Amino acid sequence: MPLLTIREIKERTEGFFESKGVPNARLDTDTLIAHSLGIKRLELYLDLDRPLTESQLAELRPLVKRRADREPMQYIIGSVDFCDMLLKVDARALIPRYETEELVERVSEALSVAPKQILDLGTGSGALALALAKRYPEASVDAVDFSAPALSLAKENAITQELAERITFHEGSWFNPLEAGDEQYALIISNPPYLTTAEMTTAEPEVVAYEPHSALVSGADGLDDLHLIFKDAAVYLQRGGLLALETGIAQTAALDAMAEGAGLRGHCIEDLSGRPRFYFAHKD
Repeated sequence: MPLLTIREIKERTEGFFESKGVPNARLDTDTLIAHSLGIKRLELYLDLDRPLTESQLAELRPLVKRRADREPMQYIIGSVDFCDMLLKVDARALIPRYETEELVERVSEALSVAPKQILDLGTGSGALALALAKRYPEASVDAVDFSAPALSLAKENAITQELAERITFHEGSWFNPLEAGDEQYALIISNPPYLTTAEMTTAEPEVVAYEPHSALVSGADGLDDLHLIFKDAAVYLQRGGLLALETGIAQTAALDAMAEGAGLRGHCIEDLSGRPRFYFAHKD
């Protein structure tokens, strides 16, 4: 039997993905083939008539099955680009999104002085803590997560990025593992769970079946964890400090009330698509 070429494998895989409802079937096909061959995606198109050996197909097949089952591409590949870093990702933590990269940019724009003490709440893969440690080399960074597996992943990423000595990791829920008043932070940042229970039922299969629900859903109105953050935030913020959050796009009124109740001056910031994605609260 003649060996199948990259072109033929591409056509078959794209059709298979389309039959399974996989979004971006062509891009995902190219990405998986290139990953399995250890080459860049562009290189596929320079050698479409190259036949693949049976051993190469054997390596590709399980990857294709995983994607057809709607496992997130980032988990299959095992990495994601975030703020000019290649971070390891797997089912231990939420996949860092582009919107969270935008949060880093918005925070940098909002700070007139480089923060010397930074706290990342719900660090997950460590994406925010690592990006900010890299951006502010003079800062000391604390990162908290209640999930021991997530913290293990974050520590692995810190080692890979050569930032392990700059970040102190704490296991626990929000501010609980920190001493009250022991550290006063110039910046507290978080991408907490903020989806409603109803929103989770309509999310993509990649999210529902594979990503940790505890990092996504926060009660019927999506606000349970945000209430906990605002309850204690002022105790840990320095005067002039900033609490920067990624939030749900329909939560601004509730967040305004939380900020006022905490004695903070808060306001919503829209993302690049014009949605009220971020919430910043200042301690005067």
